[in-house]
Amino acid sequence: MDEALLEQAAALIRAGRLVAFPTETVYGLGANALDPAAVRRIFAAKGRPSTSPLIVHVDSPGMARRYCTTWPEAAALLTARHWPGPLTLVLPKTPDIPDEVTAGLPSVGLRMPAHPIALELIRRSGCPIAAPSANRFMSLSPTSAAHVRKSLGDSVDLVLDGGSTPVGIESTVLSLAADRPILLRPGMIGRDEIEELIGPVDLATDPGAGAHAAPGLHARHYSPRTPLLLVRQGDLPKTGRGVYLQPGVNMPADPKAYAAALYATLHQLDEQGLDWLAVEEVPLDSAWSGIRDRLRRAASPER
Repeated sequence: MDEALLEQAAALIRAGRLVAFPTETVYGLGANALDPAAVRRIFAAKGRPSTSPLIVHVDSPGMARRYCTTWPEAAALLTARHWPGPLTLVLPKTPDIPDEVTAGLPSVGLRMPAHPIALELIRRSGCPIAAPSANRFMSLSPTSAAHVRKSLGDSVDLVLDGGSTPVGIESTVLSLAADRPILLRPGMIGRDEIEELIGPVDLATDPGAGAHAAPGLHARHYSPRTPLLLVRQGDLPKTGRGVYLQPGVNMPADPKAYAAALYATLHQLDEQGLDWLAVEEVPLDSAWSGIRDRLRRAASPER
């Protein structure tokens, strides 16, 4: 990427402005995580409720450790294996991280992204970057710069174009802030991979009202404008015009390839003026758990 553009982006972050940038998962809408006013701009641009915390992106485990009060052995094991990568760890925060980032909770989600542009932006900015997905709240997450521009328009000061994101869905979120690890949001790093390293992991319960322990826990999220229906064995609507997505037919049969294609496919179909999008339910094994979660939250509540 152009050096001058990266320098401009870093200067904007330091000045409290908003920069959209690619990660390996989806594009993020970034601001200086240590600047409360800048963080509030993220919420305003997205139309995001203050009860939904933000993930803080760092350039190294060393930077992460500066912003949490404890760094348990589980964090050391997981970051050694999975950072940089699509794994967010929730840990007790230091006072340097403002409450605006964490929805007032005493813990913060930290992640080291596996994307050269994201890492270089953090390094040049000289601060951790708070960044949810770079789209309006509850809508489809962006996997290209064009998706960002269409969703956010002029509310973002600069968009760094790094092409399509390779993972394609948001990170796994694991809390290490309690006595036992809790999987708050599944992703493409599965529960079995985590338990292999650190032992048993609990599953999150319904967050209910108030501040959520992680982003992406709202019952409706990641949704296209076109009604999305989860179906089994071709149980399609009898009326209207739609498209039926099936693993191994018109979507990849491999979960990693499916995840990488999912949001881009839904963005493309959302432009076609369809009455419905039907998605065949994906396999139940753990490799598909992050995809199942996103589809379940994206689905329309009624047929």
